[in-house]
Amino acid sequence: MEELENQQNQIEPEKSGEQIPLAETYSPYPLISPVAAAFLGLVGGFILYQFLGGLMTLLIFGFDLEAAPVNGLRFMTIIGQILFIFIPALLFSKWIYGDVSKIISLKLPNWREVVLFVLGIIILTPLLQSYLYIQNYLIEQWAEVSPFINSIKFLLDSLNELIEKTFGNLIRADNVPEMLLVIITISVVPAICEEVMFRGYIQRSFGFKFKPHIAAILTALFFALYHFNPYGLIPLAIIGFYLGFAAYTSQSLVIPIIIHFLNNFFAVMLYFIIGDDELFKSNVSDAEALDANIIYFLILFFMFTALMFFIRNYYKKIKIPQEV
Repeated sequence: MEELENQQNQIEPEKSGEQIPLAETYSPYPLISPVAAAFLGLVGGFILYQFLGGLMTLLIFGFDLEAAPVNGLRFMTIIGQILFIFIPALLFSKWIYGDVSKIISLKLPNWREVVLFVLGIIILTPLLQSYLYIQNYLIEQWAEVSPFINSIKFLLDSLNELIEKTFGNLIRADNVPEMLLVIITISVVPAICEEVMFRGYIQRSFGFKFKPHIAAILTALFFALYHFNPYGLIPLAIIGFYLGFAAYTSQSLVIPIIIHFLNNFFAVMLYFIIGDDELFKSNVSDAEALDANIIYFLILFFMFTALMFFIRNYYKKIKIPQEV
């Protein structure tokens, strides 16, 4: 933040009395408020990708997407992420801040940093699976005794069914080449494009106004909403915050990109191993499984919290100065 403020202020004259030319000391950047810049990225990315990208897909394949070639939809997903998320993040960074490298940092971390954060996502993935079981069990029970909750659940189920169908079509593969294309579509491209936009441009913009953890929380909330997953809203927000935590502690997008890739890759592998029925189900009623998931959740939550403190202390010891 100090860098941007210093860019906006005219440098004081030297003691000798020589005036430094205004043209050499004044910079117009940032062109707009960093918070406005963050919302520009959110609105622009949302409209461009979700609506313009969707419209482009409909124009090419028609309204019956189930009859469209699945590999064509995969390529459109890849192109949409690059055109409407990745490139706008770079353009906004250059236009508003003047220097892309100050906003989107790709500093290479050391292997210890990578190992610590990868361990975190390995713990976080089953933790959130247990949370989802508990959440969906409770929603199921509440829906049985409350007509209001049941009506909300009906709407959530309808949206969730649409997401399952869309995601299921993209992720289904019959051979190794298709599996590789699925991994590129679901794991590689979103990890790069979404991290450059969300943890790069958007979180960095929020970070010029708010403390790092506030910027990470705000970005995580919008990241969760962006994915349109009703039952996965809280898990996505938690993953988003962990990605944001990784970004501002390591001061690089490399680690968030790696753990975002691994998170999506684990989901793809789970689908290939256990199928869509177990991966997507939202209706759960096994009380014994609930008890087991509560125990798993508590154990994994304790492990994850301890790891977060360990990572924080690790960065204090190596004394990497924190951003804003």
